[in-house]
Amino acid sequence: AFNDVQRARQERDKLINEAEAFFNDVVPRARGESAQLVAQAEAYSAEIVNRAKGDASRFNDIYKSYLMSKDVTIERIYLETFEEILGNVNKVIIDTEVSQSGVLPFLPLPELNNKNRTIRSGGN
Repeated sequence: AFNDVQRARQERDKLINEAEAFFNDVVPRARGESAQLVAQAEAYSAEIVNRAKGDASRFNDIYKSYLMSKDVTIERIYLETFEEILGNVNKVIIDTEVSQSGVLPFLPLPELNNKNRTIRSGGN
């Protein structure tokens, strides 16, 4: 009976040690992961807030220029929008009034730019 009591105490101590080891392993890892998630959330929050502040500042600047010169600002926004939309398009857009004359003026600017870069870099 004495041996059974000793084995039970040893088993209890072993289980307590295993539980403490598990606690010491899991809890710090969980705290680290939670701290990392909080830091990521704060960084994301700051990024969104800063982007919104930048957008608002840009809008206010555009609005001020709009109040000073409405027609010029509208034309500038129109042209900037088309530049953004059509900036990477490899199509040629020709005014219908020009195309009715029978002669289509065409200057392949992307090819000329690539050729100039090649010449400046020393290639042929």
